Amino acid sequence: MKVGIVGAGMVGSAAGFALTLKGIATEVVLIDLNAARARAEAEDIAHAVPFGAPAVVRAGDCADLGGAGVVILACGVSQKPGETRLALLERNAEVFRAVVGEVMAHASDAILLVASNPVDIMGQVTQSLSGLPPGRVIGSGTILDTARFRWLLGRHLGISPGSVHAYVLGEHGDSEVLAWSNARAGSVPLGSFAAQIGAPLTEDVRARIDTGVRRAAYTIIAGKGATWYGIGGGLARIVEAIKGDEQAVLSVSTVEPDVAGLGPVALSLPRLVGRAGVTATLWPELDEAEAEGLRASAAILRGQVEKLGL
Repeated sequence: MKVGIVGAGMVGSAAGFALTLKGIATEVVLIDLNAARARAEAEDIAHAVPFGAPAVVRAGDCADLGGAGVVILACGVSQKPGETRLALLERNAEVFRAVVGEVMAHASDAILLVASNPVDIMGQVTQSLSGLPPGRVIGSGTILDTARFRWLLGRHLGISPGSVHAYVLGEHGDSEVLAWSNARAGSVPLGSFAAQIGAPLTEDVRARIDTGVRRAAYTIIAGKGATWYGIGGGLARIVEAIKGDEQAVLSVSTVEPDVAGLGPVALSLPRLVGRAGVTATLWPELDEAEAEGLRASAAILRGQVEKLGL
């Protein structure tokens, strides 16, 4: 599969590296306003091709996106230390108004995969600007938050994160909802599993994990300026599901026609992802507090969208 990446910064280049080493993309085209940066990142990634799967990795411009199955939008301004994702809204919306039309002019058949923050709102902006059906504009959403949740749970329980089935829902940001009530380890409810192995999920443990998930980005940004490896891997996983028509259940963000009577809003829920993009939304069973948290998260996102006049 040919994959275009608009934005050759740390997130875009990390995604290109993951796509190449995992053998998901046969061709990767990196595009950036800084053409020298795009060329340098493409060449650096290309030097890893002998250690992975065959692929062509090159720099280009939007005219080189023809035939791409997926275009990753990782362009825009980066999050500053202490800045919330929602504070990025106006700055990145302006960037996308200039970019999306160019991408659609050359890759109208591609699925658009949005990585720029605030990702839920930027996904809704992209869907509006592109005119594509909601399922063909996918935000990375809480795929990374879900991975963080599973990793922390796996570490506490002493098991592989791959054996933990738990999701983070709603906004990729401060109002996100950790769905504890339906989380499982293998086929066993999480609380029962934890009790059986002598690693109970006390309130202190839950609070520590909640903070670890919710504040992870801020901690990393404070230490090194930005996050890129985790989301690069998450983007590669989404492309992999599209390429293989997996109908994989992933916590990604698309525009939902209505959430709790608030109208259309993009947010993360478990969704089926395959060759056509998102083909179905799976509404999880939540306890009362989680359901209210999801509604509140949707209301925050909807309020920001209304400010843009979408």
